[in-house]
Amino acid sequence: MLLDGEASSGSFAVHEVARDLGVLCIHTCSEASSLTADPKQHIPNAFRSVRQGIHDSIVGGSYAAAIAKAKGLKKWATCSPDYAYGRDTTGEFTLYLKRFAPDVEIISDSWPKLFQPDYTEVVTKILQAKPQALYSCLWGGDLTSYIDQANIYAMFSQMEVFAVNMADYTALTVVKNLPKGIHSGNRYIKTFPATPENAAWGDAYKAKYNEYPTNWSWQNATAVMLLAEAVKKAGSADGQKVADALRGLTIKCPFGADGTVTMRAEDQTLVGYAIGWGTTISQEPYVPQVQAGDWKTILELEAEWKKSKGYT
Repeated sequence: MLLDGEASSGSFAVHEVARDLGVLCIHTCSEASSLTADPKQHIPNAFRSVRQGIHDSIVGGSYAAAIAKAKGLKKWATCSPDYAYGRDTTGEFTLYLKRFAPDVEIISDSWPKLFQPDYTEVVTKILQAKPQALYSCLWGGDLTSYIDQANIYAMFSQMEVFAVNMADYTALTVVKNLPKGIHSGNRYIKTFPATPENAAWGDAYKAKYNEYPTNWSWQNATAVMLLAEAVKKAGSADGQKVADALRGLTIKCPFGADGTVTMRAEDQTLVGYAIGWGTTISQEPYVPQVQAGDWKTILELEAEWKKSKGYT
């Protein structure tokens, strides 16, 4: 059994190793939609226990479009990392932003390298373009460095900012001066989903590791929960038997929108996890109100998107 903790920059290579070896593989971090959506990538022994870009983009694009229409935000810029996840997810977000707010125009795009240390040129380019709103799927240390450097130029007071990966404790607690009112998708916060099970899991994690979980924490935990249930169902630890048991498996899970998540059989990817967007404040609970996405809508639009890409 192989748990692949690589981001999308490495997961496609791991996927090919799983293809060659035939070993049971669960991708626990990569969010590039094509990893499981593209049938050319499909192998019967590889699964993904992870949120994915198309789901985030459907929910985020709808959320951002409503704000764009309410505030007249027609001129947008994007700034995302230059690799599969950044390119794919930014394209998917703007697709749904424009679907729900057709007047929106992307007037500038920036593609910093993964783990780039200096964002001065990127920040300057955005400020010169003078957008009314900015979307970014930078994450982790890249996102915190970007925000700290952009704060020097007071960039966040000059435009509405939508940063899908902001609501993760690795970003929320590290930024020196967290700007108020950044719009973000949930990554991991113990207050969403707003259930005793999720809060208890977050607190137990902090008690053990002296820090709150991250987005990757819940995704890896979900992989292990799924594996444990699949082994019980199969009555075996044989990789092929466990793979057969994983396909279509629904389990109780503190990160589920309804208290459960499902390993969807058709593309062996996770669905039903809690997903939503809200705005940040500079202290706990950081994102006090999260507007939850509706999985019925997500699945309908995802199916339409797959068809448009030739995936079905």
